[in-house]
Amino acid sequence: MKNLVSSTIVAFILFTVFNCSNDDLPDAYASDYLNYETKTALELPFEDTWWVFWGGRGVKENYHAAHREQRFALDLVQRINGSTHMGNGSKNEDYYCFGKRLNAPGDGKIITVVNDVYDNIPGEFNASIPTGNLVVIDHENGEFSFLAHFKEGSIVVSVGDKVLKGQELGKTGNSGNSSEPHLHYHLQTTEDPFNGEGLPAQFQNYYANDIFVERGEPMQNESIVNDN
Repeated sequence: MKNLVSSTIVAFILFTVFNCSNDDLPDAYASDYLNYETKTALELPFEDTWWVFWGGRGVKENYHAAHREQRFALDLVQRINGSTHMGNGSKNEDYYCFGKRLNAPGDGKIITVVNDVYDNIPGEFNASIPTGNLVVIDHENGEFSFLAHFKEGSIVVSVGDKVLKGQELGKTGNSGNSSEPHLHYHLQTTEDPFNGEGLPAQFQNYYANDIFVERGEPMQNESIVNDN
């Protein structure tokens, strides 16, 4: 669950994740779910326009693809003029997405909430709690949504709550194994973030690079906005 662009932080991540030639990149996980169609009516879990830093089905555009649980995961930020932050990006408040509202991508029941992990100083990681502040939604159809790295103390739902698509969950943060504020999202087959099979997350009714998508999977370098 790493990050993002337009800074030396990103250069460091790209070096550590892909410290090899293109020929030596890890293979994508051989998922049995490549042709899976999402059951839950998903919408993008935010307002305004966001940008896909990691997203897609191959490891070159999405390092998550090498991992079973996060096979189809997304890492998302906001950018203005090609940068994710104002100034030198030394404070979380410099980042355009920090503190922005995050919503339930689909109807379901809250089964996991972590809300007390501190936000990192940009450029630092908290690998002891990789997900950071976390919300897990059971869509009650064999699909579970994971939203990670919330701002400390910002989550407004509790375990056992029933939520509706578009309902506020909390605010974007920089907690856990994260070097700058962003949202990590993935869909999988179990409630355990480290034990399950990743599922394609096909969102409905959004724009990608100003083109309307009725149902699709956001890809790296796309600017995406909810149209629901």
